Amino acid sequence: MPPTPAKPASCKTRKQRRQLGRSLRDEIKRVSHAGWDAKQRAFDVVDLLREANRQRIAKLLPLKYGAMAVSPFGFFRGAVPLMAADLAALPRTGLAAQICGDAHVRNLGAFEAPDGRLIFDINDFDETMVGPWEWDVKRMSASLVLAGREAGNTDKQCKAAVVAFVESYREAMRRFSEMSVIDLARFQISRVLSPVRSVLRTAEQATPQHNLEKLTVLENGKHRFREQKPMRFHLPQVECDAVIASLRSYAKTLLPHLAHFFSHYSPEDVVFRVVGTGSIGLRDYVVLMFACAISDPIFIQIKEEPKSAYAPYLAASLVPAHQGERVTAGQRAMQMQSDIFLGWTSINGRDYVVRQLRDHKAGIEDDDLKGDGLVQYARMAGELLSKGHARSGDACAISGYLGNSDRCDRAMAGFGITYANQTVKDWEALRRAIRLGKVKALKPAAPKTPSAKATGHKTK
Repeated sequence: MPPTPAKPASCKTRKQRRQLGRSLRDEIKRVSHAGWDAKQRAFDVVDLLREANRQRIAKLLPLKYGAMAVSPFGFFRGAVPLMAADLAALPRTGLAAQICGDAHVRNLGAFEAPDGRLIFDINDFDETMVGPWEWDVKRMSASLVLAGREAGNTDKQCKAAVVAFVESYREAMRRFSEMSVIDLARFQISRVLSPVRSVLRTAEQATPQHNLEKLTVLENGKHRFREQKPMRFHLPQVECDAVIASLRSYAKTLLPHLAHFFSHYSPEDVVFRVVGTGSIGLRDYVVLMFACAISDPIFIQIKEEPKSAYAPYLAASLVPAHQGERVTAGQRAMQMQSDIFLGWTSINGRDYVVRQLRDHKAGIEDDDLKGDGLVQYARMAGELLSKGHARSGDACAISGYLGNSDRCDRAMAGFGITYANQTVKDWEALRRAIRLGKVKALKPAAPKTPSAKATGHKTK
């Protein structure tokens, strides 16, 4: 385990905290963040992934491995446990913040704030922990390269995007370090760049009524979810009853006035769904609920939350015992505005997070990440991630470490390219295991061979 320098808790003034951050450069040079060497691994990639998925629903794992086999970025999205092990072996400053844990370009999106406005922010916290700020920055850096290649960009363009991302993170952290505590607590990013505008336009269409028409059908006067096996299907009644019953304990995790509003809704139907890549194999239920009128629907997601993939490498004392509470607390720490119905519950001894589903939600598309769109999106990602870390960590110390030069920007860009290339090799290892029958995947074989840009062989 790399040495962990003293944390800045004993430093009282902003000047002292910045100086502590600067002093950490003597132990962990900023240029050292470019470093990555697969030789330091003491595990087999495929074995680690299989072990990490051992507690998931076995019959759904072929879907997960099939999704990971499609592309290097698809693999990356499903391989948080692998990157967690890799990051844990790297030097780190010892400056902690609430990390998203799965920081990548698809985990930013638009959603409805409590006041009804559409906002753009980090929107996935399944892996959240208190941990090194560098881990989020490095994961996002690699994702910009992988997603950028998938969208058709060259490595030169991808590297420029990572530099822009870290520069934005660093400059935003400096601004946050100068804010009063209360101003930082209520700060919400309002600057909207071109790629984000298209996401917000899509989100405007995703109203509950729109989702009601899209996801359900009227049968005998009641709305029922449309089945789309194996991705969405109904459950035996005993399982549905357990899901509905869990809402009683969930309501106790809400503030009293929010629990009052939630009490106006009654369940109409329950469905199991498979979604994403990293979450496949976990139990994920959606409950359709109505208030007094058929025109007042709400969709509630009840999603299983195992321990974070970072848990083996970070302090357990900083984590709530209930994993749904961990996710809830992490999201609230990083966001200025969160879902009003965000909470947690348990079903048959398993932990779940509870939140609204598809309430004006939308994410980025490949076309938005082409050319300058990738750089613009990277800048927004840098500011958002910086805000989350500044809210929950020591912005002065982190800013003091980063400084005013581009040393860390360029180092993280180097890491992003190198780790993206490693991800291609790991993806190829998974595909070999599938071909040899060591790993079962749904429709695994022969996805289209990615272009040179997608696999990292073109670097102009």
